[in-house]
This record gives sequence, structure tokens and C-alpha cells, in this order.
Amino acid sequence: MTPPFGRVLVANRGEIAIRVFRALRELGIGAVAVYSEADADAPHVRYADEAVLLGAAAPSESYLNIERIVDAARRTGAEAIHPGYGFLAESAPFASAVEAAGLVWIGPPPSAIDAMGSKINSRILMAEAGVPIVPGTTEEITDAARVIELGEQYGWPIALKASAGGGGRGLKVVHEAAEAERSLEAAKREGEAWFGNGAVYVEKYVEDPRHVEIQVLADTHGNVIHLGERDCTLQRRHQKIVEEAPSPAVDQDLRARMGAMAVAAAQAVDYVGAGTVECLLDRHGDFYFLEMNTRVQVEHPVTELVTGVDIVREQILVAAGHPLGYAQDDIVLRGHAIECRVNAEDPGNGFTPSPGRLLRHRPPSGPGVRVESGVEEGGEINDRYDPMVAKLLVWDTSRERAIARMRRALDEYEIVGPKTLLPMHRIVMRAPEFIAGETCAGLVEGRWADECAALADDGDATAAAAPAAAGAGTVPRRVAVEVSGRRYDVVLRVPGQAGAEEARERIRVRQSGAAGGAADGAIVSPMQGTVLAVEVAEGDQIEAGQVVAVVEAMKMENEVTALHAGVVGQVLAQAGQAVQAGQALIELADS
Repeated sequence: MTPPFGRVLVANRGEIAIRVFRALRELGIGAVAVYSEADADAPHVRYADEAVLLGAAAPSESYLNIERIVDAARRTGAEAIHPGYGFLAESAPFASAVEAAGLVWIGPPPSAIDAMGSKINSRILMAEAGVPIVPGTTEEITDAARVIELGEQYGWPIALKASAGGGGRGLKVVHEAAEAERSLEAAKREGEAWFGNGAVYVEKYVEDPRHVEIQVLADTHGNVIHLGERDCTLQRRHQKIVEEAPSPAVDQDLRARMGAMAVAAAQAVDYVGAGTVECLLDRHGDFYFLEMNTRVQVEHPVTELVTGVDIVREQILVAAGHPLGYAQDDIVLRGHAIECRVNAEDPGNGFTPSPGRLLRHRPPSGPGVRVESGVEEGGEINDRYDPMVAKLLVWDTSRERAIARMRRALDEYEIVGPKTLLPMHRIVMRAPEFIAGETCAGLVEGRWADECAALADDGDATAAAAPAAAGAGTVPRRVAVEVSGRRYDVVLRVPGQAGAEEARERIRVRQSGAAGGAADGAIVSPMQGTVLAVEVAEGDQIEAGQVVAVVEAMKMENEVTALHAGVVGQVLAQAGQAVQAGQALIELADS
């Protein structure tokens, strides 16, 4: 085949940039990378044929800077831009700017991105197209009184969702009227911070559903097909950690019905390229449209493994005007695939982000194992970007055999440096609930997190493998505390860094997924990150469990709570300020 483009610029970083580069190389297309100052030595920069520095580490100065990215494409002679996922992948203004510059946008039309980018608007469109949607509002909610009214109407709990949100950001579950005002403000704030849109709507909260998504492909010749489903039910804080295809809860008939719905959703917005229609599947077999992601997904490889379709290759060819290489009848699901996201997070400490240097990174290999990573041994997991170290995938002829293969691969995987999700994944793959194909509701942040916290040493423990180099070994101690009449299990960790002045306590209180921190006379940040909000002022009386600040780290918003009642003596941090783990945010007045 004659290469459809001479050069393509990939406006992203890490493993997805390398994934796209590989597809380009197989098609005989030159690959252009872009990078920030923080990523100057990153693998994706070296893999490309040419790389362009965009600017400083801050995404606004680099990976989110439309003008600089388009200029880099012009200067390098790129004919098209692939956005990957995250950053500007679902930005209609970016897609429009690419096309206005005379370049090809490898993605859906800006009109389709706009239509599906607003969840309120997409719900209206889908309802008009006959696609089932979760019961809820199709108007923006602006006051807590309306939230309470809807909670009484639908029954508690209900879900507040940012209209432009995704990946769990801008989603707040409200369990009672007393939570309405705070949850509404938090959802608005996350929507504005992450997507530049603070509009919020309400949905009925579907109890213990499966999160099932359908992969679709469409070309400019009127062809639209689906590639079956992925099950993404296993999540923490509404973000996926394990995905598999096919779903253990979907049979041929349900797959056909859900696939037809996804095709109808794509046709309703004249979709082109690769996209994903996300659904909630309840315990009765009823399914509802949730949202459409107008890009390639993180978990797209599990579908590739069971269908044999190279989704990124199809994206590129469709953008060049080629018809799809497959008809619906060509799509047959064979075997079973599982993906485990290996993120730099501490599952035994409230899934707090764990940036830092990878002192050792030895991924597994062997039959049926696929690893996609954008970092390497000696590299840095930067707290400004997402926490992914790698995606670990396996394929085998059955779900049972795929689980056994994943166990073997996880046991081979060696990481020293940041804490990661590896201990959690090892627990999941041996858990009877997961093996039985259950939804495993509450287990990730409940019993399985407890099991991770109880592990003194695991495959990620820097204390055991490289204490001198890492300087971050910990000695955990489990204690019980009582807060406002409720009992909580707490894991106390004292980092083994040199110098008594650097020693501090880090704890995890299991309450609404909130992260708490404390030191003598102060409330500290439990992680390195950026302060999004400070919610108390000097002289305020605070209660145990009260949220005093919100810290964002590695694309995750974390609430910092007070461990005990007191009076705020001094506020030491402000919104927008970068903070280190253990840095005091609030100083308490002497009691």
C-alpha cells in the first residue's frame, strides 16, 4: 500500500504516542513527536523520526497549547495530526484549528466532538435517536435546592455530573440532602478546572451496574460497525483499573442489541473514525447510554486482541479517505483479553499518587503478553501528567486461562521506586469474586485496599529492594481511631528518609475516598501536587473529618480532611500553589 501520508504529528506523550508511532511505521509514514521540557529524555521523543519542543512542563505551555502544536506540524512538514487520548483529543477547537491550517485531523469531525462533548446535549440527541439514556435531567442544575428536589424524586443516591466531564472527573455521588450543596460546588469546580465548563446535570444513580462500552469504527463512505464490548466495571474513584473483552455478563443476543445501539449513536452525529459508546448495564440486563468518547480509548488493545483489528491503523486510513477494511460480518470475537493499568498510585494508602523515579522497571513477557509503556527504567513519573507506568495485557483462549496468564505476568512484573497498583492487581486476579465474573462492588476501595495496606513488603516496596537509592521505605502500623462516633481502620506510615526533621506521619482514613494528612499542630498534604482550593480561613472552627483543602495530583482531585477538631491558626497554602507530600497546608491554633 502506498503510504496515505508522508508525515504525521502525534499531539501527545507516553505510551499512546508510541502506540500511534508504531502504527505509522508499519504504514510507512514518518512520525513527528512533540514534548515538554520535562519530557526531553522521554522514550516517545526518541522513538519518533523527529521531535519538537513545545515549552515548559505545565500542560498549558506544551501539550495543551494548540498554536504551538499546529506550528510544529507546519514546520516539520506533517500532513496530519493524531491527538491520542487525553489532553486535546476531544477538543473541537483543536480539531477545527488543525483543519483550518490545511492539515488532516485523525479523528471525528469537530461537529461530532461538540455534539458528544456536552453530556447534556448528547443525552438529548440520543433520546431523539431512540437510544436509551439513564433517567435524569437534560438541563443544567445551578442550585442545591434543585439537587435535593431531584434526590427526593429519583430516590437517593443520585449522581451529579459535569456536562463536559469524563473519566470520573466532575462526578459526585450524593447520598443525602446534606451533601447536596458541597457536592454541587465540587462537581462544578472539577468541570471548570478540567474541561473549562462548569455546567452540571443530574442522573439517577444506578446501583451496582456494570460499565460496558462498545467500540465503533466509521468511515467517510457511510460505513459504521462495532467491534463488540469491553467490560470496565472494576474501577477506583470512578476511574478504570481493569478492563476485559468480552464482558462475562454479555451474551450474543445482548451484544447484538448493544452494538446496534452504539452504531445508531454514531450515525446520529455523522461520526467518523474510532469512538466508544459507554453504557451502564444493570443486573436485569437493561442498558443505558452513558456517554460517547470521541477518541481512541486507553483500553482499546483488549478489543484489538480479541478481534484482530488494528484500531489505530483503521483511524489513520479512514482519515486519509479509505473505506473501512472490515464489514460487520467480519468481526468475530475470539478468546479473552484482560488489561491491568499499572498506575503510580498507592492502593494501600487511599490510591494517593506516587510520582518519582523508576529505579527498576522489568515488565513481563512470554506467550500472550503485551505491555505498552511510555517510561523506562531510570525515568521519572512526573506529577504533572497522568500516573500510568504501563498497560499490561494478556490474551488466551478462555477467560479462565486469561486470568491464569495475567497472574503469571503480574508475578513476573518488577517495579522499584513509586508505589503502583501491582499489589492490587495480584489480589484481584486471585479473588473469587472476580474469577466468578461478579461486579465486585466496593471491593477495590474496601477489602482489597485493606489487604494492600496490610502488606508490609510487596513487589513495589522500595524499602526491601533499594532503600538507599529510593530513600522512601516505609514501616506501616495499623491502628483504630474513632471520629465523630465512627470507627475507622488507619494505616500509619513513617517514611524512612534521612533526618528526623523530615520524618512525618502519613495516614489514610477510609471515609468517602478522602485523603487526610496531619502533623503536630498542622494539617499536611498527603501527596505532591497542586492546591485546587482551600476551604477554611483563619479563626475557623473545624470538625474531625471536615474537608479543609483540595489537592490535585496526577490528574486526580484529592480532598484533605482534618483528623480532629480544632481552630485554624494560619492558612499556609493557596489555590494554584505547588506542594510537596507532608507540606503543611493549615496550621492549627494552640489548644
